Amino acid sequence: MKKLTVILLSILASQLSPLQVNAQRLTVKTTTIDVGATGYEQPVTATFEMRNKGLRRLVIQSVKPDCGCTKIEYPKEVGIGERFTIKMTYDARMLGHFQKMCLVKSNASKKPFYLTMTGVVKSDFRDYSGEYPIEMGDLLLDKAVLEFDDVNKGDVPEQEIHILNNGKKAMRPNLMHLPPYLTAITSPDHLLPGRAATISVKLLSEKLRDYGLTKTTLYMAHNPGDKVRQDFAIDVATVLLPDMKQFEKENKELAPQLQMSATDVDFTDFGGKTKKTATVTLQNTGVSPLKITSLQLFTAGLKVTLSKSEIAPGQSANLKITGIAEELQKLRTRPRILMITNDPDHAKVVVNIKLQ
Repeated sequence: MKKLTVILLSILASQLSPLQVNAQRLTVKTTTIDVGATGYEQPVTATFEMRNKGLRRLVIQSVKPDCGCTKIEYPKEVGIGERFTIKMTYDARMLGHFQKMCLVKSNASKKPFYLTMTGVVKSDFRDYSGEYPIEMGDLLLDKAVLEFDDVNKGDVPEQEIHILNNGKKAMRPNLMHLPPYLTAITSPDHLLPGRAATISVKLLSEKLRDYGLTKTTLYMAHNPGDKVRQDFAIDVATVLLPDMKQFEKENKELAPQLQMSATDVDFTDFGGKTKKTATVTLQNTGVSPLKITSLQLFTAGLKVTLSKSEIAPGQSANLKITGIAEELQKLRTRPRILMITNDPDHAKVVVNIKLQ
């Protein structure tokens, strides 16, 4: 029995030892990066984040790009557990969409792997020449609020945030806490002091669950791994319109019709009071019931009540709006009330609150 045990242990040792010696894990956050748009002869850089999770020192033997138009930066050796980056910089000397690749060889595996950067070079691309009124640490921004208005299911609208590195160190700015229906690409992703960049935020409307208003908050980071700061918040509001195919063409005359006593409410003067109330009358002049399927607020500082959410033909309802003076004075965006209805001519109704 002792001899058999020794033989088995010897076999196991011969099988396990090579695995332990050669065990090497190289993790890559993503192997493909879309750097967005850049201008002709305006080089753009993709930064690939990696980590050596192996049991020995990582040796990068070579990183070869697929053409001479792309420059590569990478460390030769990486310690156990250390994070590192490989950077690809394309010279942008060809107009149109591009896909650049590099082949990475290391002692982590016998098989090499590819890193890919994609984007587009535009002849009419221009650097932002406006102002940056918003300060978030060493980053200056042209806006901190994004609004995707009148979106139909299937649309993929895009908006831009222009940023400037006002500090003394290079940074890699990005937006944190992106929900599934938003994507954000910073170009260039490596921002030197005094240089500007653009963050392109794209809305994937197919991934929105509900019609009407969807709000979320993103947070600006100077570098990956930064902690969330409330004073670095970016507010995003989206209005998804309902599908009105049921009232197309011959069915249009059967639709409800909304008439309102007002779409603007004046809250410029509170008369020294802390609150002010106004009432808007909603009337259905159509031949089928008018349904208010969504009643939402774009900002704080308001309270609303609707006497009924379904209005029969010839009937009316009251929308009571109460403004709170102290809260309205602190707003960064204009206060509004959103209603989604089944009137095909008024699927989205906005009640504007005037403060000045």
